[in-house]
Amino acid sequence: MSENHTDNNGDKSSKKFDELLDYYNQQNKESSFEYLLDSYTDGMKDDIQVGDKINGKIISIGGDTVYVDTKSKVDGAVEKAELLDENGEFLYKNGDALELYVVALNESEMILSRALSGIGGINLLEDAFENAIPVDGTVREPCKGGFHVEVLQKRAFCPVSQMDVKYVENPDDYTGKAFQFLITQFEENGRNIVVSRWKLLETELVEVRKKFFEEVTVGDLHEGKVVKIMPYGVFVELMPGIEGMIHISEISWSRSVTPGDIFNTGDPVKVKVIGIVEADGGTPPRISLSIKQIENDPWNSINDKFYIGDSISGKVTRCMKFGAFVEIAPGIEGLVHISEMSYVKRILKPEDVVNPGDIVNVIIKEIDPDKKRISLSIKDADGDPWADVNEKYSIGQSLEGTIEKKENFGYFIKLSSGITGLLPKSRIIKSYDPSSFEKKSEGETISVKIEEIHVDDRKITLDVADSVESSEWKTFSDDKEKPVGTLGEKLQQALNAKEEPG
Repeated sequence: MSENHTDNNGDKSSKKFDELLDYYNQQNKESSFEYLLDSYTDGMKDDIQVGDKINGKIISIGGDTVYVDTKSKVDGAVEKAELLDENGEFLYKNGDALELYVVALNESEMILSRALSGIGGINLLEDAFENAIPVDGTVREPCKGGFHVEVLQKRAFCPVSQMDVKYVENPDDYTGKAFQFLITQFEENGRNIVVSRWKLLETELVEVRKKFFEEVTVGDLHEGKVVKIMPYGVFVELMPGIEGMIHISEISWSRSVTPGDIFNTGDPVKVKVIGIVEADGGTPPRISLSIKQIENDPWNSINDKFYIGDSISGKVTRCMKFGAFVEIAPGIEGLVHISEMSYVKRILKPEDVVNPGDIVNVIIKEIDPDKKRISLSIKDADGDPWADVNEKYSIGQSLEGTIEKKENFGYFIKLSSGITGLLPKSRIIKSYDPSSFEKKSEGETISVKIEEIHVDDRKITLDVADSVESSEWKTFSDDKEKPVGTLGEKLQQALNAKEEPG
């Protein structure tokens, strides 16, 4: 009984509530409709015109048409074929956002398009010009000052400066390709049409650039592409329309590389932002980039790579009056002082021994990481010819030598590479016919004998070796030096000579 009572009371209460709700709705029917209409139309645009660019979300996908919420009282429609990718596939779904242009509009429909294309007419081109609607065009051929472009089966001209946001280096890269253009000049009923791709790209890049420069900071790493190579550096495209420059000093820790040695146009590169300088006149800031600063300074680990006494090879990078710089590793240069170039001969200038680009063997003599200096020696790498002089030569030894230089006090005689001895003039006069010896020229070979060896002073004293000529000269010289005697002795000698049988 209690359950039935409860149900009856519940039915009565529910019926009473429904009656009250119907009454309320009837009384407020007009005001509720207006409220709903106002709510529906709140925020909608009612000033959309042909040529406007709209951003809307897909609300329905049909067989040939895609419907887009235009945030106005009329939904937009775009042909599905316009939204196919390069492989002919439709990759969108409900809710995806699209950016389109209004190409036709009335009270009941709004036709949208990515750009005007296909068979058009003068009126359509004029509408595109007046409303800044992009048109599809194909670059037919380069011409003086630009390109011939076909738009809606009409011939148009695109100046070379308007083809891209970057410098057009090779016009053939654009020939035969299809792009979107804005009509910037429409005259003589379509007989004079000028188009610009740059304006369209520039408009699209404004927001992208703005966001990039708001977010980019010194120290950021970016992937880029080499777009231009100059003697002083390399220009890298960080994103369409935004370039930075790598100065030649920031390419590598090595001083010996040049941009053309390691880069080609189009090469991908990883760079570090090292500077952002605001430019005047509203132009984008200048961005300085570096490749070498992505890696550690090689001098930071110099003590782990090289040691005093190491024998290594390197490349001569430059010659100065006081010596030559040799790169022994990328970014690591050492100095070969002119005094460290040769034991064999006196060096007046580094070019007497080396030239930039030469590969040479060196010995590390000193390392100063704090000052980033390394002292090198070429002559120690070649070896000191005086190191084993006492083993190669001995006093009294006779050997062949070459006249290297003639001086008033004697002749320098080359005994071997780096070993030169002095033959004093006094030895020549005593042991040789001076007049005959004077006829000998530099480069001529003579026989000499070692008289003295002083390794510490790097000196060897020589004498003329015994020979037929020198023996005869000695005999003649000795006879001339005998005393003549008294007058009586001279007379006696003369008488003896007369008495000798004829």
